[in-house]
Amino acid sequence: MTDPQVEFTSFYRAQFSHVVRTVFLIVHDRGRAEEIAQDAFLQLLSHWPRVSKYERPDAWVRRVAIRMACRAARRERLGRRLLTIHARRDEPSVPAPGSGGEIFHLVGGLPPSQRAAVVLFYYEDRPVADIAELLGCTPTTARVHLHKARQRLATLLHEEVEDVV
Repeated sequence: MTDPQVEFTSFYRAQFSHVVRTVFLIVHDRGRAEEIAQDAFLQLLSHWPRVSKYERPDAWVRRVAIRMACRAARRERLGRRLLTIHARRDEPSVPAPGSGGEIFHLVGGLPPSQRAAVVLFYYEDRPVADIAELLGCTPTTARVHLHKARQRLATLLHEEVEDVV
């Protein structure tokens, strides 16, 4: 019989960097991504006896981390809006075409659920069923998030979108 603490430690070492990477692509801040991933793993630790028996405990911790990242991104976005309103500044402009981080910044401007879907689909090359599982929604809702994200990005990039999922 394996010691649960050893099993958890091994799982943590194998999965932590992957979870941090996913969260980073949602929140765009390495330190914040590490904090969120740590918080997700803390939740996992308290549920480890049950979750370790799941077929994919990595999906459980990733789903928790993604939800936490989406909440953090919403709070940040609201905070930025409040500061912008308070300072009476215009919204930041879209980066000029051809700039190195254009897509990164444009994806960062999407709502958190759309941003998460884009990251999981294009960066992690996950099928829609996995995205739906990780976001805690139906496959249809995951497709809607991807569709809306593509439409928004196409508008910002002044391109037409072919939507095939």
